[in-house]
Amino acid sequence: MIRLAQARDLDRVDALYRALLDREESVRYTNWQKDLYPTLAHAKAAFEQGTLHVGEEDGALFGCVILNQIQPPEYASIHWNFQAAPEEVMVIHTLCIHPNFAGRGKGKEFVHFCEEHARAKSWPVIRLDTYEGNFPACRLYEGLGYFYAGETQFHFQNVIWETLKCFDKQVGSKGESRLS
Repeated sequence: MIRLAQARDLDRVDALYRALLDREESVRYTNWQKDLYPTLAHAKAAFEQGTLHVGEEDGALFGCVILNQIQPPEYASIHWNFQAAPEEVMVIHTLCIHPNFAGRGKGKEFVHFCEEHARAKSWPVIRLDTYEGNFPACRLYEGLGYFYAGETQFHFQNVIWETLKCFDKQVGSKGESRLS
């Protein structure tokens, strides 16, 4: 079940972040850094804003995501496939699946949840970005009907530069048709 996070989930979200970052030491798909991003402070901020969602199965936290309408400034340089006003766009941030649940369809389950959340909020367009080397995430999003919109340089936490690939998808009827 995927639901809005509760205060009691925060330590488990932090543990998920740490488990994922530990795995990243041997298999690097993200450019995330321990004690830099994602952290408990990021989870707490999202919780306080009511934008942190968690997935739980048999008492274990299998994933989390932040859903809001905050588009990074770098998004302005992307030629999005679906044009929409800022208030019509939902952005997927920091979608994480615990390594113990990897390869079990939990990422797909979360993306479907994100799409239903966007529809429920009447946000017809979803946007997201992922590190250029995150091949599993790129395959996941493309396989679920997201369109590659381009890539741009992001200054990750104002520490290092990275290239992120951007994707979008129309999930409602308000966004303009896909551009050619």
